[in-house]
Amino acid sequence: MTQAPYPSYPTGTAPGANAIGSFAIGQSPIGTIAPFNEWATIISQYANSPILTGMIEAFNAAVDPTQIIDNLYDMIWNVLTATGYGLDVWGRIVNVNRALVFSGSTTYIGWEEAGSSWTGFNQGIWFSGGGTTTNILLQDSDFRRLILAKAATNICNGSIPSINSILLNLFPLRGSCYVKDNLNMSMVYVFDFTLSPVELAIIAQSGVLPNPAGVAVTIQQV
Repeated sequence: MTQAPYPSYPTGTAPGANAIGSFAIGQSPIGTIAPFNEWATIISQYANSPILTGMIEAFNAAVDPTQIIDNLYDMIWNVLTATGYGLDVWGRIVNVNRALVFSGSTTYIGWEEAGSSWTGFNQGIWFSGGGTTTNILLQDSDFRRLILAKAATNICNGSIPSINSILLNLFPLRGSCYVKDNLNMSMVYVFDFTLSPVELAIIAQSGVLPNPAGVAVTIQQV
């Protein structure tokens, strides 16, 4: 009896969006693994049996974990492609939070000794007793950038070139930003552009920028 030819499975491919022969940053290596060949379990006598081969192929399609593993890698394991819950997991690993608190931009009527955020009549509004801060949740793209910056901070050697590299990755294409050592146990993070309230909250609250022990840190922006 002539044996029916087995289906060919090209080496280096697998089901899923990342079925690739070689992978780069942001792509899943799971797709480089050849999927399980269910035809290896069928002896030649039954290779032409539509019922038996159909049952085995259907069972393999139901239990094959290739796509599930691919999704796990893309959505959680790989920080460059992770989203939602996956990024929240990475945030816990590097110790940053998606939720940030920043001060509101409303100016209230008050007196000089109350602080610079208070002003005189016809220039502000009366404080109603409500909260003066606002909570925000970072979008995935911003949170991913924050996670990568915090990961770099966790292994940073504290040198000025290392800190400058973190700043440039945290604020790409925004302009010049760098750290200045005052040589008196104080340092300044300098931004030659205006920071949004959200960006200021990231710098001031997230702990993403290195803060050497005993060194006073201030922020200077345009």
